[in-house]
Amino acid sequence: MSIFPVILSQTKFIHQDSLKFPLEERALQFGDGIYEVIRIYSGTYYLFDEHIDRLYRSAEAIKIKLLYPKKELKELLLELLKRNEMTEDGKLYMQVSRGSAPRDHVFPKDVDPNIYAYIGSQPRNLENLKNGVAVITQPDIRWQNCYIKSLNLLPNVMAKQEAYEHGCYEAILHRDGLVTECSSSNVYFVKDGKIYTHPATRNILHGCVRMAIERFARDLHIPFIEEAFMLEEIQEADEIFLSSSTSEVTPIITVDGKQISDGKPGAITRKLQAAYEKDAAILENSISSLV
Repeated sequence: MSIFPVILSQTKFIHQDSLKFPLEERALQFGDGIYEVIRIYSGTYYLFDEHIDRLYRSAEAIKIKLLYPKKELKELLLELLKRNEMTEDGKLYMQVSRGSAPRDHVFPKDVDPNIYAYIGSQPRNLENLKNGVAVITQPDIRWQNCYIKSLNLLPNVMAKQEAYEHGCYEAILHRDGLVTECSSSNVYFVKDGKIYTHPATRNILHGCVRMAIERFARDLHIPFIEEAFMLEEIQEADEIFLSSSTSEVTPIITVDGKQISDGKPGAITRKLQAAYEKDAAILENSISSLV
């Protein structure tokens, strides 16, 4: 992914090479912060309000007071697109830490949070969207507040790396056999025309694309059931798919080397992909035109 040169730091726009923080920065020393990733299509943010709302929910959950209200932040992020003359597909990464202060577990007083955001190009992964991906399963060893999009991602990183080393795209996580989500995406089980996924509790990230999928399902009259499923049920699925801002709606065709159904993306997954493309105003290289 190529990074565009202008970034947002606090309330200023600077060149990416000028971004500097003190040695004692709480994101570096404690992972004391939050982040968001927002998809961009043809230079326009997708699910913009949903991501900004979640950023503020995460900040409130860990007692970080952001420097500005939502409206001002949105204006700054829109200006970031303009200053970089962004017109292609990409993503925005935004990070907020509690700030810079002498190292101490206790929150520092009278310290502003450190905020920065940048955008980069990222084409859609049409191969994965068209043909599906292979995944593995891994125990979910994360903390109990996964609904907060925090910087503490080491368990996610380890699970994703394990998937990579097995030649797979993702890792489905489970707690004692109960499927939660994937290392960097939500996961769904389709059976008898119904979509099942883990409820939006503290144990999963409440994905913005997940919320959109629930809306798509309602519009398509497809039952969307927030009910967790077990690992042993996976092989009985008619379809399985995952979702995230960068993965969109991606079919899963094998789990731990075992084929799901006929090994092809299913009809409900295809309907949701089409609904996603319509909602995101994706006009070129649609999945329906490729399959």
